[in-house]
Amino acid sequence: MFLKNIIVALLFVMSSILTSQNQENDTFSTITDAKDVPQNFHELWSHYDARKEPLDTEILKEWEEDEVIFKVLRYRVGVFKGKKAMVAAIYGYPKNGSNLPGLVQIHGGGQYADYRVVLTNAKRGYATISISWAGRINAPEYKVTPKEVKLFLAGKTKDANYKITTDWGKLDGYHAPTRYSSKGGYGGSLAPEDWSLDSVDSPKNSRWFLAALAGRRALTFLENQPQVNANKLGVYGHSMGGKLTVLTATDSRVKVAVPSCGGISDNDNDIYKDLYKNTIGDNSYLKEIKCPILFLSPSNDFHGHLKDIPNATSLIKTDDWRVVSSAHMNHKVLGEYEVSGLLWMDQYLKGSSELPKTPESKIKLKTKNKIPLIEVLPDNSKPIIEVDIYYTFQGEIPRATKSEERENRIKRYWNYANTVKVGDKWKAELPLIRIDKPVWVYANIKYRLSKPQQGAGYYYNIYKTDKFNISTPIQVISPEDLKKSKTVVTDKPSLIIEDFKGNWEKEWFYDKKNIWGRSTHKPYSTKYKAPKKARLGIELISKEANKMVILLDDFASELILIGGSEPQKLILSPKDFKNIKGESLKDFTLVKELSLLPKKVIKGKKNTSSKTVKLGGEWNGKKPIFKKLYWVK
Repeated sequence: MFLKNIIVALLFVMSSILTSQNQENDTFSTITDAKDVPQNFHELWSHYDARKEPLDTEILKEWEEDEVIFKVLRYRVGVFKGKKAMVAAIYGYPKNGSNLPGLVQIHGGGQYADYRVVLTNAKRGYATISISWAGRINAPEYKVTPKEVKLFLAGKTKDANYKITTDWGKLDGYHAPTRYSSKGGYGGSLAPEDWSLDSVDSPKNSRWFLAALAGRRALTFLENQPQVNANKLGVYGHSMGGKLTVLTATDSRVKVAVPSCGGISDNDNDIYKDLYKNTIGDNSYLKEIKCPILFLSPSNDFHGHLKDIPNATSLIKTDDWRVVSSAHMNHKVLGEYEVSGLLWMDQYLKGSSELPKTPESKIKLKTKNKIPLIEVLPDNSKPIIEVDIYYTFQGEIPRATKSEERENRIKRYWNYANTVKVGDKWKAELPLIRIDKPVWVYANIKYRLSKPQQGAGYYYNIYKTDKFNISTPIQVISPEDLKKSKTVVTDKPSLIIEDFKGNWEKEWFYDKKNIWGRSTHKPYSTKYKAPKKARLGIELISKEANKMVILLDDFASELILIGGSEPQKLILSPKDFKNIKGESLKDFTLVKELSLLPKKVIKGKKNTSSKTVKLGGEWNGKKPIFKKLYWVK
């Protein structure tokens, strides 16, 4: 009995020691009392040292391609609830490279850590770590899709497709798929769960916090690599990666940042309110950013709202910032816009470029003809190709639901204002069709590059461009100011949607997947909105017999083009347009987006009986010559 008591006592002591060691080794202690919960950015981060713990780096695959060394690896983010969390990544650098600037690239929702971004950056002289906070990886012979993530989480090591990837241990920092629950969206929930850090509502329970830890630890990884200059580190990312870029850029080791389509608009949470806003919200991090930062923010983006750019630039603790806003686009841009981010990093990490300053712009309301006028004075240190000025009446819808506002944001129509150069300034009148709504105005300055630049785009498609863009932040003219200045309405509704003359493409946008396809939001505007019971007319020349598609939101019509040198005229009714279910469009008055395309594949939603529909086809001969697009009363 005595011996038994001694054994029990020893076991108890050993258990206490092990428990104590686990607690000491944990990156954070568990919070059990609400009064101990961090209430702001500084309380959340001031005691965290991203350099303190070992990285425990594991190499999963290594190869060389095109004079670039690649490694698929995992590094330790921390120890949580007694178990290590390891984030997978792709790391690469130019062979024999030394004293290299380093980049942390952070993918967006549904995206992957991708070797193509590592490859193109290496060609530009960078070492890059593309982190996979969600577990997905795209690399030659090491592809981890959501299917492989599920195999990993289920521990199915004997499956032929099993691959080691990100392991958040007892926590859940995953996205699409999550490990335990998608409750509260990706990072919206601060509530305690079995798979979260704290047992009370806490910002450390947010998945955003976990992914931000992974970003900071990636900086630690870079500064420990023999090829990397630890004093020249940058971070960039798209969408969810844009927000994580802002969260990571508060680390003093970051010397330059480029958030894309995120990091400026996530500030509200109806449940947690001030706790979320002050610890996870974008504004609380923007206030702490001291490094040079460039915001990539398409005009119609659903995730990073253009209207929030002026607020973001006012909060950051640096005057060294730029904005790039492509017109009409939602959540993606062409290379001539995205390349500005690469040039920005070159400027601060390599000293090999210098972007022009943010253009000066001034709006004048008291004019002789009572039409608003904008004057733009760009930095002419680089060759200017053109100055484009855009304005819209569809900034926001008062008292709109979230879904209505999201739809309006994506489909808002931007008028193009014809510019005239006077001395060093570009001037443009802003003819208004109404004065009862705010008018949003901004300008794009397109510059010529001394030599073409190449990069991996938003979704890792390789682009090459010989131009780049710098934008002005959005300016807003209020209805009160319009009335006070006695501005007059000089524009009027038009049945002609497009005459395809002059600068017509400035009010259209395109995807490079289509050889000549173009889209516009004109039908959503006051000026080009369809009259009731209207039909749609189009006149064009197609030298060869072809098929093409007109897409109106989710409704499509396939046109048969007979070919020849004379214009072909087609008149279409709403019933000529059908959706994936075979339903006809009721009328044209609610249409927001119109596209002219050589072909279109319309996919049915998952878990439905809808089948994929293919319309149009491969285009024969030269691209069509469009003559006229109009409404027929």
